[in-house]
Amino acid sequence: MLTGHPVPDPDEPVPPAPPATGLPEALATPTPPPVPTGPPRETGEQTGRQRTFLLANGRRQPQRVSVPTSASGAYAVVAGEAAPPLDRRSGKVIRYLVEVERGLPFDGRAFADEVHRTLNDRRSWGFRFQRVSRGPVKIRVSLSSPALTDQRCRPLVTFGALSCWNHGRAVINAKRWNAGVRGYGRDVASYREYVINHEVGHGLGHGHEQCPGRGRRAPVMLQQTKSLYGCRPNPWPSPRR
Repeated sequence: MLTGHPVPDPDEPVPPAPPATGLPEALATPTPPPVPTGPPRETGEQTGRQRTFLLANGRRQPQRVSVPTSASGAYAVVAGEAAPPLDRRSGKVIRYLVEVERGLPFDGRAFADEVHRTLNDRRSWGFRFQRVSRGPVKIRVSLSSPALTDQRCRPLVTFGALSCWNHGRAVINAKRWNAGVRGYGRDVASYREYVINHEVGHGLGHGHEQCPGRGRRAPVMLQQTKSLYGCRPNPWPSPRR
């Protein structure tokens, strides 16, 4: 259950001392589920500064880029607004903004578009999210270098490899945004949807959940960055059956 204090999230372990190996517990995941076979097919399109390729299942994926351990240490709010969906859904409108640390190799507008698409997907939290660039907001979604993630998540410990929800901000670690985790295999696009939904889920009042059983779909509030715990990966609060 969330309180007014920081909540440990799948991208931020609680303060216990790091394991003897010196690696974060989140990296010690079990063998991932099988990933679609077949060579990836690269496209000539750009997503921000990232080229993309297709997995055998047709899902478009970002190519990895070089993410620095630290960047400027200062955020730039992505300018402009994005309206909530105009369909007939009746969900409450939630104002939020997106910011990207200066010096990261990601295009701010592309990142903001991906956040907006994810949060307003029918499989997400059921609210209508409105992106703004000023004024009062309920949530900030902040793409951050590992160093700035560590700083913004304190007193939670992220080992420079995880993400967190802390003080009104979904701090998305650029290292994880770039590479995903073993449990999602090469499907970084789905992992990105997961980490957005999970961190924003904390901001909406949701706590962590457990795997309901081996081979079953993971709840989005399971700490999937750490491990799938026998579940199948799932980036959505309300996945289509």
